[in-house]
Amino acid sequence: MAVSYEEAMAMVTGPGSPLETGPREFGGVTYRAFLSTPRSMREIFDTARTKEGTFIVYEDERWSFADHVAQVDALAYALVHEYGVQKGDRVAIAMRNLPEWVQAFAAILSIGAVSVSFNAWWTEDEFDYAISDSGSKVLIVDPERVERSVAGATAHGARVLVARAGADALPEGFDRWSDVVHVGNAMPEVEIDGEDYATILYTSGTTGRPKGAVSTHRAVVQAMLSFAANAGIQSIRRGADVIGGSNPPCFILIVPLFHVTGCVPVMMTCYIMGLKLVMMYKWDPEAALKLIEAEKVTNFVGVPTQSWDLLESPTFADYDTSTLVSIGGGGAPAPSKLVDRVENTFANGRPNIGYGMTETNAYGPGNYGDDYVSHPTSTGRATMPVMDTEIRDDDGNAVPAGVRGEIWMKGPNLISGYWNRPDATAETIVDGWLRSGDIGRVDEEGFLYIEDRAKDMVLRGGENVYSAEVESAIYEHPAIYEAAVFGIPHERLGEEVAAVIVLRDGETATEEELAAFVRERLAAFKVPSRILVTYERLPRSAQGKVLKRELRETAFAD
Repeated sequence: MAVSYEEAMAMVTGPGSPLETGPREFGGVTYRAFLSTPRSMREIFDTARTKEGTFIVYEDERWSFADHVAQVDALAYALVHEYGVQKGDRVAIAMRNLPEWVQAFAAILSIGAVSVSFNAWWTEDEFDYAISDSGSKVLIVDPERVERSVAGATAHGARVLVARAGADALPEGFDRWSDVVHVGNAMPEVEIDGEDYATILYTSGTTGRPKGAVSTHRAVVQAMLSFAANAGIQSIRRGADVIGGSNPPCFILIVPLFHVTGCVPVMMTCYIMGLKLVMMYKWDPEAALKLIEAEKVTNFVGVPTQSWDLLESPTFADYDTSTLVSIGGGGAPAPSKLVDRVENTFANGRPNIGYGMTETNAYGPGNYGDDYVSHPTSTGRATMPVMDTEIRDDDGNAVPAGVRGEIWMKGPNLISGYWNRPDATAETIVDGWLRSGDIGRVDEEGFLYIEDRAKDMVLRGGENVYSAEVESAIYEHPAIYEAAVFGIPHERLGEEVAAVIVLRDGETATEEELAAFVRERLAAFKVPSRILVTYERLPRSAQGKVLKRELRETAFAD
């Protein structure tokens, strides 16, 4: 007999369940929340002390839970006793996916400090801004990030710890991990409360600079348990375990740990459940297929681009992907064609997608299995175990089913606000509700559909690119009169960054020159891949606003 979504949710979160929900008050706002939770992330990290077996697989390295815990304790000791890090201090992580990223994250939170995630693709200028804005006392980097961090660390007095440093000399104030982190040193004792700050994750800013989204230990814990509840609901409805199936559960990490998706639903799910995490240093579909077969991976969580890449790989049929039970993720809309291909290509894997944000700790409406196949353009159900979604009009009033409006979300997993940005916090979080900035509707069945973005943003392969930031960089060029940056459809990436650039009379500049100019100032994924140079003024509305919708439809029409 089929079990409805509502019945399954009641079974997972009802009275007496380990994931029982009920009203809890945080910061003067009452939420529907999980009632029995770890007090802090430190308690979750401590559970690894009793776990056995392999935790991390990275290239030819295999890290047991015991090996991992020994490094976490040693790093935590070094942060406190070598670098003087105290509760509430910020410690930044700037590296690609490495075992040391996970170790640093666990150590930082376990001593009550705040982990600040840097985008590994950032330029030197972006590093400098984030070090200054966060006030980070220590920066933990990989060798690729050393040069980019020198100026910012020197200017703001931050110490730098380099993981996997080679034999080359390091700049002054930079230390080798191996010289400072000594296995055998004990984890310092620190009292941590659920309302203490845990993380700062930077999101691209609509005004040209990224904002630091701040989460408490409670918010991250509630988000993690939300993903566990989702898995329980889907397992009941499917009649089979959606985390593992008939094989031991195993996740492959194909997205950056500095993104909330890689950090919370992927890495932290493995942490709390004692699962094997297969880490990829960077995305490569052929390498992913080899790992899926060799490590018997069961869960593939990424952006739709990566599912598409996997299916398009010329070597796809050469590998056994039958262990996969769940394929999908979030970060961008998935075309219906991709949903159909996933459903009909993998032997046991079912498609899924989620609508999470940095501000929600990646948790949000999700669409899975049969629901996703029957509603391929929806991002999932608007009502979840500890989160509500409403569609509201311009005055903040809820609208009926089928009516378009801004998507608002409420739950105990939301961020507390933006670091040093009370104005942005007040604008985004209202009475415990998060204004997403996205436009959507909820149908009569309770499924959410995202139809547009109120923010001027391009969603490129799961990376948020804000037009204002790119336009600001373009305007630094002396030949520019005006510019408009927007997204245009791209089969693999979802969207690519495009720009129409108007030159001043008498000035000249080529598309290649302008792209190189932007690349010197911004991370590579923000650089427009399609540029139209013109002397004709941009189309504007009667109010003087650039008509980007018109440009999107005409400027690059092939």
